[in-house]
Amino acid sequence: MSDHISIGVLTRVFPPELVDRVVAEAGRVEQRHRLLPARVVVYYVLAMALFSDASYEEVMRALVEGLSWASGWRQVWEVPAKGSIFKARSRLGREPLRLLFEAVARPLASEATRGAFYRQWRLMSVDGTCLDVADTPANELEFGRPGTGRGQGVGAFPQLRLVALSETGTHAICAAAMGPLRSGENALADQLLGGLDGGMLCLADRGFYSFERFQNAGKTGAQLLWRVKATMFLPREEQLPDGSYLTRIYANQPDQRAHRDGHPARVIEYQVDDGVSDPEQRYRLLCTILEPDHAPAGELGVLYHERWEIENALDELKVHQRGPRVVLRSKAPDGVYQEAYGYLCTHYAIRRLMHDAALTGDLDPDRLSFTRSLRAARRSTRTQPGFSPPDDRHRP
Repeated sequence: MSDHISIGVLTRVFPPELVDRVVAEAGRVEQRHRLLPARVVVYYVLAMALFSDASYEEVMRALVEGLSWASGWRQVWEVPAKGSIFKARSRLGREPLRLLFEAVARPLASEATRGAFYRQWRLMSVDGTCLDVADTPANELEFGRPGTGRGQGVGAFPQLRLVALSETGTHAICAAAMGPLRSGENALADQLLGGLDGGMLCLADRGFYSFERFQNAGKTGAQLLWRVKATMFLPREEQLPDGSYLTRIYANQPDQRAHRDGHPARVIEYQVDDGVSDPEQRYRLLCTILEPDHAPAGELGVLYHERWEIENALDELKVHQRGPRVVLRSKAPDGVYQEAYGYLCTHYAIRRLMHDAALTGDLDPDRLSFTRSLRAARRSTRTQPGFSPPDDRHRP
């Protein structure tokens, strides 16, 4: 049987041979011929993330539009029933989508990319968000519900918590960790530190700081610029010419009182006077770049606000790609994780397309519209040539 499907620009990022490899690595290769082989189901999950407002059957139609699928009896191929699609997704599981994302997701920027570097360092940011999932007993048991603002009830939907490491200048999400709502952002962030390296400068908000996490992130070789709480005691050990100062940070108060096992760091303090921000709000940044000549305080204060770019990237994922007030449709936890990785894969593919276009036009990737690029990706599934998934009858 020759099955033909079209997934447009996504096959540039996730070619069939890569999909087959992760399917095999996850142990999901079929032992017998099926109407929906594993490769097709992987691309179907990616298409679900492109067409988030369409029904299961409409997603499949978008995947194969303009192409004929023929059965072994030369009959016209018909879109499988919703139940058949559910079963195919259940057989596939989450692991192939996780492996697919991890195989591809990496920083996109080159030296020619505008706005992606500060001096010699590639800018990275870490932040988290929550995704509403389908309101089923299984999802509620696995993920939990958020409390209401006054703590007198629970939210309308269970939620999946997701923490991402993103390349700030391109909005490419390069690593992600996810889990139930109760898992907490910091526990998930710890899983992402291995994505840092010596050529990076990582930005993070004040909720992520702990002594151990800051030390572990620094051990990767990356430089850090993390906001810390105003109440954190940071003794001024040496005043520097640019207005910043050197301090030492400690694992706990007894060590701090004894001046034992302190680690050097640099503090940048400033206020934003833009007529909009609270003039009383003071920013305190903890930095591992100790020499002011290598990174002046004034530049670091401006640079820290690039951290908002990861919030924009997560907004692209939650609002523009998924759709406002749209919940992840999967009714079982394994399907929720599978679907979430599908969204991450598709977002990365769109951002890679945008980065390539920005390089061609010598533009900052931030100047391109994510919404327009998403629409172009949707159109490409209908206009670009398909490919032939493997014929499972010839597998050994």
